[in-house]
Amino acid sequence: MKRNRIVKIWKFWVAVFLCSAGLLASNSFLPVDQIKAGMKGKGRTVFQGNSVEEFDVEIIGVLRNFQPQKDLILAKLKNDILDYTGVIQGMSGSPVYIDGKLIGAISYSLGSFPKEAIAGITPIGEMLEIKEMKGMRSSFSRSMPIKKQMSLMDLFEINKSFFRSNNKITADGKFISPLSIPLVFNGFSQSAFEDAKQYFSKLGFEPVYSGQSESRSDEISIPNMSLKGGDPVGVQLVSGDLSMTAVGTVTHVDGDDVLAFGHPLYNLGPVEYAMTKVKVLAVMPSLDSSFKLAVSDLNVGKITQDRSSGIFGVVRQKPNLIPLNLVLNNEGGVSKKFSIKIADDSILTPVLLSVVLGSLLDSEERSFGDLTLQLSGTIYLENGQIRLQDIFTGNFNASVTNLVGLVSAVSFFLMNNEFKDLHIYRMDLEVSASEEIRVSYLQRVWLDKYDVRPGEVMNIKVYSRNYRGESLVNEVQIPAPHLPSGSEFYLAVGDAQSMLDIERAQYRMQGFIPRNLDQLLRILNSLRKNNRIYFKIFAEKPGLFLKGEELPNLPPTLKSMFSSPRAASSPPTELMGSTLMHYQLAIPYVFQGSALFPIKIK
Repeated sequence: MKRNRIVKIWKFWVAVFLCSAGLLASNSFLPVDQIKAGMKGKGRTVFQGNSVEEFDVEIIGVLRNFQPQKDLILAKLKNDILDYTGVIQGMSGSPVYIDGKLIGAISYSLGSFPKEAIAGITPIGEMLEIKEMKGMRSSFSRSMPIKKQMSLMDLFEINKSFFRSNNKITADGKFISPLSIPLVFNGFSQSAFEDAKQYFSKLGFEPVYSGQSESRSDEISIPNMSLKGGDPVGVQLVSGDLSMTAVGTVTHVDGDDVLAFGHPLYNLGPVEYAMTKVKVLAVMPSLDSSFKLAVSDLNVGKITQDRSSGIFGVVRQKPNLIPLNLVLNNEGGVSKKFSIKIADDSILTPVLLSVVLGSLLDSEERSFGDLTLQLSGTIYLENGQIRLQDIFTGNFNASVTNLVGLVSAVSFFLMNNEFKDLHIYRMDLEVSASEEIRVSYLQRVWLDKYDVRPGEVMNIKVYSRNYRGESLVNEVQIPAPHLPSGSEFYLAVGDAQSMLDIERAQYRMQGFIPRNLDQLLRILNSLRKNNRIYFKIFAEKPGLFLKGEELPNLPPTLKSMFSSPRAASSPPTELMGSTLMHYQLAIPYVFQGSALFPIKIK
């Protein structure tokens, strides 16, 4: 009996403790409907190093339905630093407390060139909802014609509807905009940073060039995992020998769960980015907008949600990143190896690859003068791989631009295909550089005969002249097609672009859109190369272009069958000319030019 009584008393006090803890937890937040003008509180952020400092906050009021079913708290911020700098970029997510209760995160700024530090605060209730949001990682399928190259401008133009705009919002006659996010570039070349800056600055970022070396760690260090409200936090998009980190502030920590920023990075929903600690080097004052100059430190977890009210992450979990291993060989026989990890994201990965590769090649090879780059590499997928091989030559930065454009385009079409979510597991690239132009221009093509028997071997000589005026000769033997006596066929000799132009005219289309995943992978693995002489034999024979495949030289009965609406799910294109043979000759330099010859069958 005595023992049962002790157990009952113990259960009673446990229940009281749990209720008290629940009440304490519920009272640790102050809902937006209890916030009034004139209330005073404290905010927390880091102005230098890792030490969280407090600043004064006075509530001005609440903008109801600032956005659909979302409110925004307006407040005046004060301390010696803020009086001088105004609201600082990098403060996004800084928690604000009234009577010790969290009301939300600093996330917006008001007006242009304000005389006072007036900020918008995202209510904590809206941020807490992010924790309950679930869903699959963001993926976007695109039905687009295949392109061999994509520039940084192309990628931003394609994705502009997905990126967070920095456009101002008008509410009660005031201009309100999300605080720009400092995006710190570490280890990048100055020219690559300037190229990227003009694009990222349009997306709500404040690109910052940092020459500081960062402490690197691929492994999570458990003793240094903790975060707290007011700590600086980084969303790391690139890590390793180069790094790119978006800097903000932690709003609230509950166990391993972390809320930050108070506004979106891109509002892409479920994501997977690296979450790092950040060290603030200094606050850089500006009449336009002051910002925190910071460097990322230890990897402590991953960001899993990017929503309109902030970002959500979990410590002690590692994100899936794409390893990029790059070997650069210069003309003197010296090799350099670079190890980079890039965020695995269908929208951002091609953009980040473009910036990273452009920077590495720009910093290691000269930007002016003659330059030839030879690329060899492999992109590893879950069940397959894409082989990349090509040569790029030119002066100024043409070689670098074209090589980067190829890698960016291939990664874009892999990660944005409309058939299946593909993830890149690793990229191994090797680039060999020589400070010379390696290009040859077609002068003439010699054929030993223009009247041939079916199957007879044709001897062909391709005469070209290189950049220095030296003559080059390449010889091939190609058998004539088996056609009826008296018929005619055509031999086309040319570079990659010339063959593409012929096919566009032949298939009557400006671009080719893959019809299935296998076809996409096959196309990306067989992209025409600059260091090839291409030969194409075609004749005026009826054929069809159906579902991305040419059906050449079809008899009337087969042509009628394939053209039937019951047999074809998509209408075929009738071809007046059918391709009878393809051939390519690999050469050690870029080839340019084209020629076309009619040949008769004896």
